Amino acid sequence: MARITCEDCLEKVGKQNRFKLIHLTVQRVKQHRQGEPFLVEGKNKEIVMTLREIAAGKVSFENVKNLPDTPGKPKIGDEDESDSLLVVS
Repeated sequence: MARITCEDCLEKVGKQNRFKLIHLTVQRVKQHRQGEPFLVEGKNKEIVMTLREIAAGKVSFENVKNLPDTPGKPKIGDEDESDSLLVVS
């Protein structure tokens, strides 16, 4: 099994910017915790799987909000305002 390294991921997000890598990784892990499927095969922990997605070039800042999601589930950031209203009677 190949090991994933930060250097593999940094090549995809910008060589000298580890903060960008962390930000992208956290954003994608949050999507996984909401039920988004992984885009790579494997049986590792979610953080490792997310780093594998980034290293494979399947996740980037340009596409992270438009990635496939589970059917019937709104995409992150596409919430309808009516869903967040509280009705008090």
